Amino acid sequence: MFLHGFWRLASALIVVALVLGGGSAADEAVAQGKKLKIGVVYDYTGPFAGGGSELHALGAKIMIDYFIKKGGVEGYQIEALYADAQSKPDVAINEAVRLIEQEKVDMLLGFYSSAECVPAAARVEQLKKFMWITTCISSAVLENRHLKYVFRAQPSGRQFGLMSADFLAQNAKAKLGKEPKDVRVAIIHEDGAYGADVSKGNEEGAKKAGFTIVLKEGYAATAPDLSALVTKLKRGRPDVIFHTGYNPDITLFLRQAREQGLRFSALIGHGAGYGVYDKLKEALGRDVNYFFNVDPISIWLSNEKALRAPLPAMIKMVGDEYEKARPGTVVKSAHVGMSASNTYVFMTEVLPRAIKKYGGIDADALRKAALDVDLPEGGTMLGFGVKFEGESAPMSGQNDRAFPVILQYVDDKPYLVWPKSQQQRDPILPLPGTSPYAAQ
Repeated sequence: MFLHGFWRLASALIVVALVLGGGSAADEAVAQGKKLKIGVVYDYTGPFAGGGSELHALGAKIMIDYFIKKGGVEGYQIEALYADAQSKPDVAINEAVRLIEQEKVDMLLGFYSSAECVPAAARVEQLKKFMWITTCISSAVLENRHLKYVFRAQPSGRQFGLMSADFLAQNAKAKLGKEPKDVRVAIIHEDGAYGADVSKGNEEGAKKAGFTIVLKEGYAATAPDLSALVTKLKRGRPDVIFHTGYNPDITLFLRQAREQGLRFSALIGHGAGYGVYDKLKEALGRDVNYFFNVDPISIWLSNEKALRAPLPAMIKMVGDEYEKARPGTVVKSAHVGMSASNTYVFMTEVLPRAIKKYGGIDADALRKAALDVDLPEGGTMLGFGVKFEGESAPMSGQNDRAFPVILQYVDDKPYLVWPKSQQQRDPILPLPGTSPYAAQ
């Protein structure tokens, strides 16, 4: 009787264990079936590729691969589908739509060129999908559009333009020996959404400082000849040139400027082609010495003591992977770290919050999670914090806490020269006599 009762009890326990075990296995299978499909769009071919897009793509991939190797985020595996925008706005839109409608991605990430970003953001919004911008900076992407599903951790182009003008205003007397009202500036830019937006910030900042603007002119990034622009600059005799361009057009402009004997006291570039030092050096040699560049800080120049605890280790990881992918790089481009940092913010702040707090990865859950992000200064690898403007704000979806810095290239090294709080060394201006562009 006792044995009979024992076996009945044992059998019941085995059944319960099997049921529970089966349930656990089923739950695990469901969890394993959860996946976030990310459509990643950058320019891998065409003029934008060498101008910085390939490097941004590398930064995003390093970070995405890191989370794939970790097994995903909060039970969701990560799958990335990469698409080439080919440096063409229509291709960028078509690829975004293809990824959403045919590949069934849950969201889009990336976008280098503002000319592609502006129309792509509108199309992705129409399709009610979430878009996380790592790169393009034009204010026109977001300004007065009140987009619900488009978010950008980057500073805006207007901030780039204002930063360089403020830097010059603060240093004019001490470095150039001139009051701001006596400083002559020229604003030249590629005429796409990116260049036009930065130039507006330059103009706004120049007028605020009281500079004399001797020329403000845009040109096509694909222009085969910029000698007429150089001639106008020679006629205008600017002390300082604010330039916003990609890679081929910057190279062309500076070569023709040297050939035609253009002279100036300083040149301040704004990201994109000025952020890829190896390409500048390859094309122009030591001519690029003492040029300035406005960009979010290179993560390899960040003050690690001012960053959140996990970030220095992530910066090292990104640097190690960058070296594996591009061995022998002279100066680590800020572009790689920029994209890696902005992707990391999505993976660690937006995605887990969407899953845990808002129940999933649809566009509305991701949107609500993004609006909840509240990181103080030092909260990202780029040094700035993160707080997105809400839907009713003029720059809805813009990170209000982002800011660029100013670097100066000196003897193959980038030095942080502005703002003063981040300064590694004093800026050198005017250009020393060793520069072929130095004012006589």
